[in-house]
Amino acid sequence: MKSRARWAQAALLPAFWPFLAHAAVEPPPLDAYGELPRVEDAAISPNGHNLASVTQVEGDRRISVFDETGAIKFNVSSGKSKVRSIEWADDDTVLLTNSATVPLFGFAAAKYEFYGTVILPLNGGAAGLVFSKTHSIATVTRGSFGIRQIGGKTVGFYGGIALDTRGTDPQFVHGRTTLFAVDLKTNRPRLVANAPAEDHYRDWLIDAAGQVSVLLDIDENSGTWKINAVKGAELARGVDLHGNVSLICFGKDGSTVVYSIDDKEGASHWFEVPLAGGEAHEILDDSKIDRIFVDRANGNLLGYRLDGEKATTVMYDPAKQVALNKIFKAFTGRNPHLVDWTPDFSKVLLNTSGNGDSGTWYLVDVAGRHADPVGNERPAIAAEQVGPISMVQYKAADGLEMDGVLTLPPGREAKNLPIVVLPHGGPAAEDKPVFDWWAQAFASRGYAVFQPNFRGSTGRTDAFRHAGDGQWGRKMQTDISDGLAELVKRGVADPKRACIVGASYGGYAALAGVTLQHGLYRCAVAVAGVADVRLMYDTDLTESGDSRMLRKNLLEELGDPSGFDAISPRRFAAKADAPVLLIHGKDDTVVAYRQSTIMADALKDAGKPYEMVTLPGEDHWLSREETRKRMLSETMRFVQKYNPAD
Repeated sequence: MKSRARWAQAALLPAFWPFLAHAAVEPPPLDAYGELPRVEDAAISPNGHNLASVTQVEGDRRISVFDETGAIKFNVSSGKSKVRSIEWADDDTVLLTNSATVPLFGFAAAKYEFYGTVILPLNGGAAGLVFSKTHSIATVTRGSFGIRQIGGKTVGFYGGIALDTRGTDPQFVHGRTTLFAVDLKTNRPRLVANAPAEDHYRDWLIDAAGQVSVLLDIDENSGTWKINAVKGAELARGVDLHGNVSLICFGKDGSTVVYSIDDKEGASHWFEVPLAGGEAHEILDDSKIDRIFVDRANGNLLGYRLDGEKATTVMYDPAKQVALNKIFKAFTGRNPHLVDWTPDFSKVLLNTSGNGDSGTWYLVDVAGRHADPVGNERPAIAAEQVGPISMVQYKAADGLEMDGVLTLPPGREAKNLPIVVLPHGGPAAEDKPVFDWWAQAFASRGYAVFQPNFRGSTGRTDAFRHAGDGQWGRKMQTDISDGLAELVKRGVADPKRACIVGASYGGYAALAGVTLQHGLYRCAVAVAGVADVRLMYDTDLTESGDSRMLRKNLLEELGDPSGFDAISPRRFAAKADAPVLLIHGKDDTVVAYRQSTIMADALKDAGKPYEMVTLPGEDHWLSREETRKRMLSETMRFVQKYNPAD
């Protein structure tokens, strides 16, 4: 395919400039890694004539729409809003999902992360947050259940929270989700389905005509779940004390329902059952699904992407599959991911990342057989400045096979290098061989970076994921150091020049690496890390309203509460054998800010070297550029101080 820059002519949007030749030998400034991607998200209009994007322009997040010629049709700042995604409702309406950290009084948690959906009409209509024209519904959305064309109108189906408006100030009636259909032209909602009963969870599937077709109800006390066709038979039922049952979508022809459930061993299975009733049968039983693709017009399953080092996309429509095969062949070695597409599949939007690629967006004209680069996520980082990325296979001490991602310094021999071990968060997550801004930042400064997929990670089998149950601070921790030992054995890493750095669960692992383990690391950096497992357990239960399902899930993951102290770094602060840097966002609603302050107090009381950095106004995900840059700067300073690369 030829690469043309016709869509990249929007001179007002620097993030969408075509590629420029770079001859720089020196690494880019550290801020080039800490900056939010210049292109955060993008979507194609259904008719394929316009592209909507979320971009960063000189520190300002912009929401923009431009046409095939590069002409700007819409260009506005999002302000301080934390934008999560962008999509088209129809050819004239863009939808923006954002979130905000909100303090609440009288609730189980002091702060919540609330999500909202913003309507952005291009040719007249009601702009603003969904539900903002209705005082009896909070202006937050609790899930999107699809966009449908009904009687010539574009209707969005959203979960909402009902308000009691009888007093001076509206009050929450309860926190359970009610389903509404919203006319996106007028922003007027109508009730579609009532909220579930107390201690129940409910999910819905909306058919092509805009009718609630399927309902899932879970009793959070007993674990009893049922899937019903609203105008027909009961489709499935069972008992799952963990509540691990989910509606996925309709089947590929719309006559079936696809749902998932975990078995007693915790393995996930996908089932398909006829809408008319009948026996459910398992589908995709030998596949690890990374993403599914659903027809936006009707909720039917279009295809899926298989997980793995080289992701494979499968489409049920043979014509779409042939087109994708040709497209992906043209991007061999670029790790392409399908992001968006027009209904007729005449144009698709791809994102690539990996070796020699710090993140690029392409618009592919399938019929015209050409691809245009429409955005570079990090234009300040040239291809030759991207550190080489590869997968490393190794075995844990008990023989369990696992892998990790190795990123090397550009232009340096992979021999006896200083190393940063960078375990991921979750812990139910995984690292893949793509451009990782944090790993690449360390690599640019001369460090090898290893991101181990320890037991408990996703991306392999369900058995591998559940091998991490009860192994916080134990085998999950030694899996990480076993990966370091493998790189030492191969001659890549210098065992005397290693640090451990991580965020969320990775922050816990960093703290455990110098308190529960010893003699491995010269320093540790924990960003929003867990220091006290019992405190985390108690906090999560309190904020859930003492959910029985959450309690069972936590106990399965963490093990017997009597052993929580034995795996809590805070309890072993006096044994810390390396300096510790603690960094935490003050608005974190996932891992309590207190986790870092109590670790700081424990290290201080023990007379151990430590530093504590607070990020005001920042959440768990480092959503704000200025604080992300500060985190990276502080982390790099600390690692270079205690484990210099040269």
